[in-house]
Amino acid sequence: MRPGFFRRLTSSLFVLFCALSVLLALVPLAFVLFFVLSQGLQAIDIGFFTQMPKPVGEAGGGMANAIVGPLMVAGLGSLMAIPIGIVSGIYMAEYAGTRFSSAVRFAADTLNGVPSIVIGVFAYGIAVMPFKQFSALAGGIALGIMMIPIIARTTEELLLLVPGTMREGALALGATRARAVFSVVLPAALPGIVTGIVLALARIAGETAPLLFTSFNNRFFTTSLTQPISTLTVQVYSYAISPYEDWHRQAWAGALVLVSIVFFCSLLARFATRRLEGLQSR
Repeated sequence: MRPGFFRRLTSSLFVLFCALSVLLALVPLAFVLFFVLSQGLQAIDIGFFTQMPKPVGEAGGGMANAIVGPLMVAGLGSLMAIPIGIVSGIYMAEYAGTRFSSAVRFAADTLNGVPSIVIGVFAYGIAVMPFKQFSALAGGIALGIMMIPIIARTTEELLLLVPGTMREGALALGATRARAVFSVVLPAALPGIVTGIVLALARIAGETAPLLFTSFNNRFFTTSLTQPISTLTVQVYSYAISPYEDWHRQAWAGALVLVSIVFFCSLLARFATRRLEGLQSR
């Protein structure tokens, strides 16, 4: 047999192995989506978004109070995490050889692996116990701590991928190091950084444990930052472990809404990335 035959056979087997691996990875996702869609579509209606929760044991109602809560808590977390994460990533990329940069990188990697419940306990200690009250602000701090290492490491990796000639060209034209980074290097990596931010948002979208220790829950509608606030994840958790069938139905509807939020965030990230790449190519 010709040597080329064995090369083609090996290549075909490798492609087949990769295809089977992708298929096996997609099977759990397909089952999760199937169950959430099949159960959630039967339970969701207009009242789910417009009505408040009914008293315990009474059928009907919705999760109107839990729709605004996740937006507020995630927004607070983003306000804290995005600036800190991007600046940390810039420092790690620009001063990669320093000891402090290595320490920051190690801290980010370690924090990224810390269980979310531990972060919730930490946020409880610094944002709940001193004020003796659960609050939306405490929930935002917990989620922001979870977002920081993801954004920082993503920013660092993407900045390192920017060709060094772009930075050198800006410096040769008389720009300071800071101006070269913020006006040339950072815009070049912006599409990927935006994707990293959206991935960080998707990471915290389904978190329940940190919010149980911080924002807790609230069966009433509120937009106060200093009061306990209801979130979809905590509401779904509370309804799922309850003995009431109607609450189980609403928990499936809440799970469908959460999956939809993550899905639309992913689509938005792709759209924003393409638009930014298109603007940069002009």
